[in-house]
Order: sequence, then structure tokens, then C-alpha cells
Amino acid sequence: MTNHSVRCDLCGGEQIEIVSRSDRHQNPLDTGLCLGCGLVMHVPVPSEAEVAEYYATRYRQDYHGELQPSERRVMRAWNNGKRIYSQLRSSISGVKTVFEIGAGIGCTVKYFEDQGLKASGIEPNRDFNAFTRSKLFADVENVNMYDLEPAPRADLVLLIHVIEHFSSPTKALKYIHGLIHDDGLFYVECPNLTGPFATHDRMFHYAHIYNFSPETLQALAEQCGFERVECFTGEDDADIHMLFKKVAMQEKPVNLPGHADRVRGRINKYNALSYHMRPGYLSRRARKVSSYLMEYMKAREFVSTLLSRLEKQRG
Repeated sequence: MTNHSVRCDLCGGEQIEIVSRSDRHQNPLDTGLCLGCGLVMHVPVPSEAEVAEYYATRYRQDYHGELQPSERRVMRAWNNGKRIYSQLRSSISGVKTVFEIGAGIGCTVKYFEDQGLKASGIEPNRDFNAFTRSKLFADVENVNMYDLEPAPRADLVLLIHVIEHFSSPTKALKYIHGLIHDDGLFYVECPNLTGPFATHDRMFHYAHIYNFSPETLQALAEQCGFERVECFTGEDDADIHMLFKKVAMQEKPVNLPGHADRVRGRINKYNALSYHMRPGYLSRRARKVSSYLMEYMKAREFVSTLLSRLEKQRG
């Protein structure tokens, strides 16, 4: 079944095939595949106003089930910031200023600051902001991206699991382009729809308006004035990690022939049995469970030590 009432944000196509009628909680949610380029999106796409209201007031409770960050979440976020810095370190030797859009708790901003960079960010949701500012002392403002002055402010902009939440990723990336200094860098992470990260009935979520493959993510960035520097992940990884360089804005036709068929095939590749019988699945699952146990055991001490150190640094 195709839907003609939605226009693809990437290629402008109007041939949208419905690939799912429910979200991961089995609530009604229509998800469509653009037959022109392979981008996957909600049908219909929520408006900017709806998205802004949802992320300001309801996102943390719906998606994470908590209004204040647990010690496990803080420890995990801090370690994630460390991972991101370590992954980028050799590519950002000339970077002095870092800006994160959708900074969450603020741990990545604070970790980059800890490494001697001038780091700041924004986070539209209000729930974690008190912790961010009073405990981490991270420079994270509680504002919407589109409320920022559209002028260069950083050598490196981070967008970590945020691009899938925009009402229009094209509009967002063009705005971000204006926030980066000339020849600056743009780093993005998001779920990889074509990687085996979930069974079909667990694949889609209201908060994830768009679902990307590595090909559609790169095509989007190139449409918005960025040139790929490096991809740190493979096609079977659960997430996509890409680093781009800001270049002159020049729109060009999206050319991904046959990609929609590939995306559809990957979406439908596994059923519940074949997904859980994949080589290495059980060992990876065991490692994940083990890491969760370690988090429960170590999180309180880790966060207590971290916050105490940050308090002392503040003087």
C-alpha cells in the first residue's frame, strides 16, 4: 500500500509504502518507506510544534521512564561521552569549541570539557536540566535549537541519537550547518535501521520519527552542506556513527537506486526465531546482561566519586 499524502524529507518523493502499522509497544503507528530513496518515516510526520511540546514535557517519562536520571543512567552517559571522545580524538586535533544539540543529562558536554575543550550544549527537555546544572555543572541550556541565533558558534557540533527525532532532518541539518565554523566538523549517531538491532515488532517508536540506513544518513548530510570524513561503524552494527566536514551548501539530486528494496529486505529479514538464533546473539546478550549487573553494582560509587570530583573542581 502506498501513501500519497506525505512527501519524503530527503528526496521529495511522494510514493510512500506503509511497512508497519504499530510501534514497539503495539500501539497504532503507521511507518512508511520512501520508494524513491529508502528513507523510513512516520506517516504522517508530526509538526514542529507537536515535536517541541513532546520533547519539552513528555519524552523522558515515555522513553526512559524517569524524570530524574538514575545513577545507572548517569554512569552510562558518562562512559558514553568518554567513548565518543576517544573515537573522535584523532580527528579533532584542531577543535577548540564543541557544541552538543540534545545534550540529555549533559555528561558528554562535561566529558569534553574535562578534556580541556570549551564545551556547551542545549537540551529541550526540562526534566534532567536541574541535575545537569547543579550536579554536573555542565553548560547546557534548556532551549530549542531553532531558538538559537543562526550564527557559527563551534568547531564541532555533536548530534547523538537526536537526528531521528526531528520533524524535518533536512531543515535541522541546514540550520546546524549555520552553527558550525567554516571547515568545522559535524558528528552524528543514530540507530541503524538496516542493522539487525530489533525484530520487526520492536523496530519502531513514536519518538523516532525517522529511521536511517548509512546510505540515507550520508545522502541527507550531503544535501545539507556536509562531506563525509569517516564512518566508524559497519553495516551490521546497531548504530551509525559518522563524522562530516562542513562544506559549501549545494543541493543535488538524491541518487539511491534500488535502496528502498534493500531497506525493505533488511526490515523483513528476521522473524522472532531467526533474530534470536543469529550467530553471536547469545554471547552479545550475555555480555550486555553482565554489563547491566556491573552497572547496578558500581553505579552509586561511580556517580558519588564523579560528582564529588566535579564539585571540588568547581571550587
